[in-house]
Amino acid sequence: MNRHILSAVVAISIFSAVSISCSDEFIDRDPVYSIDSENYFNSKEDYEYALVAAYDLLQSSYINVLMGEIASDNTLAGGESATDVPGFQQIDDMIHTSVNANLKNLWDWMFAGVQRCNYILEFKDKTDFAGKEQIIAETRFLRAYYHFELVKWFGGIPLKGDERFRIGDETSIGRSSVEEVFESIEQDLIYASENLAPIASQRGRATKGAAQALLGKAYLYQNKFSLAATVLEDVIQSGNYSLVNDYAAIWEQSGENGTESIFEIQYTDAEGGSFTCLQCSEGNVAVGFNSPRNYVGPLYDSGYSFNVPTQDAFDAFEIGDSRRDVSILNMETWGAQTGATSGQGFEHTGFFNRKYIARAGDLNTQDPNLTNPNNYRAIRYADVLLMAAEALNRGGIDDGRAQNYINEVRRRAFGDNNHDITASGASLTDLIYQERRLEFIGEGHRFFDLVRTGKAAAEISGFTTGKNELFPIPIEEIQFSNGNWAQNPGY
Repeated sequence: MNRHILSAVVAISIFSAVSISCSDEFIDRDPVYSIDSENYFNSKEDYEYALVAAYDLLQSSYINVLMGEIASDNTLAGGESATDVPGFQQIDDMIHTSVNANLKNLWDWMFAGVQRCNYILEFKDKTDFAGKEQIIAETRFLRAYYHFELVKWFGGIPLKGDERFRIGDETSIGRSSVEEVFESIEQDLIYASENLAPIASQRGRATKGAAQALLGKAYLYQNKFSLAATVLEDVIQSGNYSLVNDYAAIWEQSGENGTESIFEIQYTDAEGGSFTCLQCSEGNVAVGFNSPRNYVGPLYDSGYSFNVPTQDAFDAFEIGDSRRDVSILNMETWGAQTGATSGQGFEHTGFFNRKYIARAGDLNTQDPNLTNPNNYRAIRYADVLLMAAEALNRGGIDDGRAQNYINEVRRRAFGDNNHDITASGASLTDLIYQERRLEFIGEGHRFFDLVRTGKAAAEISGFTTGKNELFPIPIEEIQFSNGNWAQNPGY
C-alpha cells in the first residue's frame, strides 16, 4: 500500500533533479522542493497517501488472529516440532514471558499503525479540502482499531493524543489505564461513526457501520451493555448488512467483501513477502501457517501446520450444524473422500482451520506460504447479531430480542428453525457464549471472549487467574522506559 507514497517521493525527487541548473551558484541555491515529515500534507493527495500507509499495517495483524486462536482452547500451536516458533508454543502452553519475539512483533506492528494515524492527525488542520472529514474519520477508526488490539493484548498502553511518539517519550509518558485507552477508542469511534459514509468508496475502507460495530464491541468489553445494545442494533436496523445464506461461501475468494462483511482486511497474492520481513507481505501470512504440512490433494495448498484445531473444538458442534465441516478440515475424512494426504507435524490432531488455509490456484508471488490472498473478515454481521444478543441479555434489557438474534445465526447453521433457542436469563447467556465459539472458531476471538467473561481459567489449560488475562509488555519496551512503565502482573 505504500507504493503510492513512494511514487510521489520518486516523482518529486526526479523533478527537483532536472530543475536545477548547472550554474556556478549551484552549491548556494536552495532546493526547489524537498519532502520531509514536517512539510508534507500540502494537498488532498498527501493525506490520501498517508491514509493508505495507515491502512497498510492492518495486514500485519495476521499475527493477532493466529496467536489469539492458539492462546485459546480451540487450537494447539502445532508446527514442525516443539521448537518451531517458540513464541507460539509458549503462548499455547501459557508459559510465555516478556521475552517473546512474536509478542514483540504484535506490539511493534500495532503501534506502528497508531503512529501512522497520529501522523495524519497531528497535521489534520494544516490543509483544507473537500472530503477531509472522511479521511480524518477513517484515520480515527484505524487508530481505534489498533488501540483496541493493543488494549486487548497488553492492557493499559501509552497514549499521546493527536501527536506522534518521539524518542524519549517512553521515559516521560506513562502507561494510560485501560479505562483511559477505552475512552480514547470510544471518542475516535463516535467521531468516525458520525462522519464516515455508510457505503465505502473503495473495498476495504472503513464505513459508518464498521465504526458502530467496533464501538459496540468496545462497549461490550467494558460491560456497558445498554450502550452496546443501542449502537449494535443501529447497525442491524440500518439494513446495510445481512447474513450470507451459505456459510461456506463466506470463506472463498468469491465471498470476499460480501453482504455479511462489515470490515474486512484486504490481502493480495500479487506482491510477495519473506521471513526477513513478514509484515511487508501483502498476503495473509497466517494462511500459510495454518495449512496442512506436505499436503498433496485437491482444492488446498501445503503449509506449516500451525494452529491445529483440537478434538474438543471439533466435538463442540451439534449434530447437523453445517459450520463444523466448513470451519474445520478433518484430514482423515477428506483423505478418504479424495485421496488427499498430509504430513504429521507437532501436536498433530488431524484437523486444520479450513476457513483460513491456502486454496489451490492462487498466484502466491515469491513465497507461496507467505503470500496468500485470503482476506480476513475482521467484523462480520453475525458478530454484530451475537454481540447485540449478549448485550440485551446480560444487560437485562430484552431476552426476546436476544433470542431472535441468536436464532437468526442458528437458522443459517442448521437450515431450519428446529434448533431455535428459547432459554432466558443465565441459561441464555451460556448459550450465547457457546454460539460465539461455534460461529467464530478459527477467527481469533475465542481467547478474548473467555477472558472478558471470566471463563478463561476453566477452559484454557495452564491459564493463571490474575496473570494470563493480559500478555506481558515486551522486555525491550520495559527497559527502554527506564522504570517509567511497570510490567503487567505476574510477569
